[in-house]
Amino acid sequence: MSESKQDETFKVVDRRLFTPEGEFRKEVAEQQDRERETLPAAGATSAPSPLSTAGAVVNAGKVTTPSAMPTAVPSADAPTRSPVFEGLVRSLGQNAAMLLGGYADPRTGQPVLDMEGAREMIDMLDVLREKTRGNLAPEEDTLLLDVLGNLKLAFMEMAKAAAKQEKAQTRP
Repeated sequence: MSESKQDETFKVVDRRLFTPEGEFRKEVAEQQDRERETLPAAGATSAPSPLSTAGAVVNAGKVTTPSAMPTAVPSADAPTRSPVFEGLVRSLGQNAAMLLGGYADPRTGQPVLDMEGAREMIDMLDVLREKTRGNLAPEEDTLLLDVLGNLKLAFMEMAKAAAKQEKAQTRP
């Protein structure tokens, strides 16, 4: 190697939506939304490679930075994004969150807690994801996966809290 060649450096950015503790990273989600909005505005005809969002990639001992990686060109029959589908996913997600105590009942002001109802809503979203696999735009699949992940985590936390409360009530 010649000494005139400068060292190439790269920066790895953690773009995961959740911390290792399972907490949602709102700033990352907002940054991804901003990037999605500016991509069509810039007149780009190709979508970024899924690998490019994860930082640098090591392939056969070579480090490739996201800017140097090829981008995928969407095919003519690629699924397109549907605002109606996204609205459906958000609606089902909000209903499940309400049943997990995320919202107060407007009549009583008390949080609504219906674990069985929430489980049914989460199961509906699971079935929706399974039956639409391969037919969703990447943004739709990401939204559905994020909503499901958040709801399942909240369901587990509420189930643990309910079991703990029930155990405390049964003690003499």
